[in-house]
Amino acid sequence: MDRNALVRTRQQRLVKQLASSSTAAFVQLLSGPQLFEAVQSQLPRHRQRVYPPLQTLSMFVTQALSADGACQQAVNAVSLQRIGAGQAPCSTRTGGYCQARERLDTQMVSTLTRRAGEALCGAAQSRWRWRGRRVCIVDGTTLRMPDTAANQAAFPQPRTQAPGVGFPICRLLVLMCLGTAALLDAAIGRYKGKGGDEHTLLRSILHALQREDVLLGDALYPSYWLLWLLQELGVDAVFEQHGARALSTDFRRGKRLGTRDHLIVLSKPLRRPEWMSAQQYERVPEQLPVRELRAGGKTLVTTLVCPKQTSKGELKALYRCRWHVELDLRSIKSTLGMHMLSCRSPQMVIKEIWVYLLGYNLIRMIMAKAAALADVLPRQLSFKHAVQLCNVWTSRGRELWSEQHFAQLLVLIAQQRVGQRSGRIEPRAIKRRPLAYPLLTTPRGQAKVKLGVCRPGASLTKYH
Repeated sequence: MDRNALVRTRQQRLVKQLASSSTAAFVQLLSGPQLFEAVQSQLPRHRQRVYPPLQTLSMFVTQALSADGACQQAVNAVSLQRIGAGQAPCSTRTGGYCQARERLDTQMVSTLTRRAGEALCGAAQSRWRWRGRRVCIVDGTTLRMPDTAANQAAFPQPRTQAPGVGFPICRLLVLMCLGTAALLDAAIGRYKGKGGDEHTLLRSILHALQREDVLLGDALYPSYWLLWLLQELGVDAVFEQHGARALSTDFRRGKRLGTRDHLIVLSKPLRRPEWMSAQQYERVPEQLPVRELRAGGKTLVTTLVCPKQTSKGELKALYRCRWHVELDLRSIKSTLGMHMLSCRSPQMVIKEIWVYLLGYNLIRMIMAKAAALADVLPRQLSFKHAVQLCNVWTSRGRELWSEQHFAQLLVLIAQQRVGQRSGRIEPRAIKRRPLAYPLLTTPRGQAKVKLGVCRPGASLTKYH
């Protein structure tokens, strides 16, 4: 049997497994030509259980995308789907499913997430790129998780919060594709402490960048060391200049390229950073030419130094697109509900984050197909609208699994477009008032003792 026939046979077997296990319909993307090889290589050897790895992953992703997000809801849905498929219903107890989630390999989930992002970018149309080049955006955010001893040890809460009244917090750094909105890679670290800053996390995922890429970032990123690392990779950068340096920028110095546009030479810092070896430090050049310009009320620093090849107006328009990463993070945290995680151990927290990111990329893959069908840009389509449609689609089970129904789903996704956001500035304030409850300033167990609902020294259950 030749290789193509073998691949088709394995793919048919995988699709049959998906159909027989009541797996959510949209996760059939995992068995499609874009991700089939990745699934086959990452799927571990396993016994035939009620919750095999692929179905468990599908349920976990569906759980992350649903409004309820509870394990009980995921198990109930599978039990009803088995009845609809003529199979024996499984127990509605969540213990077996939770154990199956723990058996899932985090490396498998993260690899599938990255492969989905790569496949989406690889299939991008040329007009989705910037001057034929892929543009990536980097940014960081924070996530909270349940207040357990294990989570506090791995991801401590801020020092400004008293013990027992705060939540463990972690930092998430994402690398997004501007054209397709795909997540290319991510890094997870502590909010405070060594190794948790955004520069360290970014260095750990620089391998996701390709030669000729362009990287966009805010004022946190333009350091000599990062600009040199990007130069080594053949990647150009467009960053906002750091606030203190932007105030001291003198456009009368250096080589003048235009109005408030000049070429300067940065000198190598004398102090070697802790993460860099002595051999690397010796290899770093003594000077680094960069371009500074004032555009759109901001001072930008870039390695695109030729004004004839890249004009000031083009750089201004490109940097304004950096705001899309804020919208992508809002889609992940608010629309999908990842701002507050639910797992109670650090290992499961990391796995849960990657499951959310995998679900985000799968939705973006469907949106890219819809955008290509409607001849629009993927970012012109509504992410929340796509999530709502996919949730309804998956809830119908195998009833809507045909190619005809999938094509109709793409048409529906392409019907809702996002509004024009050019130059939109909103106050960072909310109109809706919160409920008039005081903040909890002591651990909940101590507060219950003060209320007289339990005696001191009794076994107290935390509900942080």
